[in-house]
Amino acid sequence: MSRMPGDAENAHSSSVDSCPSLRDVHSINPAQLMARIESYEGREKKGISDVRRTFCLFVTFDLLFITLLWIIELNVKGGIETTLEKEVLQYDYSSSYFDIFLLAVFRFKVLILAYAMCRLRHWWAIAFTTAVTSAFLLAKVIISQLFSQGAFGYVLPIISFILAWIETWFLDFKVLPQEAEEENRFLIAQDASERATLLHPGVLSDGQFYSPPESVAGSDEDSEEKQDSEKPVV
Repeated sequence: MSRMPGDAENAHSSSVDSCPSLRDVHSINPAQLMARIESYEGREKKGISDVRRTFCLFVTFDLLFITLLWIIELNVKGGIETTLEKEVLQYDYSSSYFDIFLLAVFRFKVLILAYAMCRLRHWWAIAFTTAVTSAFLLAKVIISQLFSQGAFGYVLPIISFILAWIETWFLDFKVLPQEAEEENRFLIAQDASERATLLHPGVLSDGQFYSPPESVAGSDEDSEEKQDSEKPVV
């Protein structure tokens, strides 16, 4: 029986601590809240967050880097025109690097369309591109004869595989969580601003105060004389 008051007190303190926002609203400066809300709204007007823009830049770097490596590989094998005709027009799955370049183009188009133009907030698009990239590269390494063609037989598949998984990690652990956190902060600040407006109403404006019209000098005397003149004479 002696434990009942202590348990009730602990439950009460835990319930109070679980809702600190109501107490904190009294100490919130409405001007700071409005400035914070305006900053969040400014980010929304930009259309794309900074971390998402960085992700799109990295996807572009992926395409450009794979393209650069492929052009170097074409040049090393005896001239760009001759090797390009051999790898593209006379495509051979076991010896051509053209499909790795197309794989980078595929990742770029899907990811830019999904996360830059459509601004998706889900991981399914990059999961699809990473799964396709991983499966294709593993099959190509096992079936093809790339390892017998020198250093580029190792470099292009490995670099393409690593870049695809870095993009996945960056989106899943940086872009989506940070955007969700910023959205939650915006909602909390907006809610706190509404509560602060209710608890701290602003000063009444000048239009809300009024004074009675000033009486004209001598008006009281005129009214008394008028009343005396209207009295019946006995």
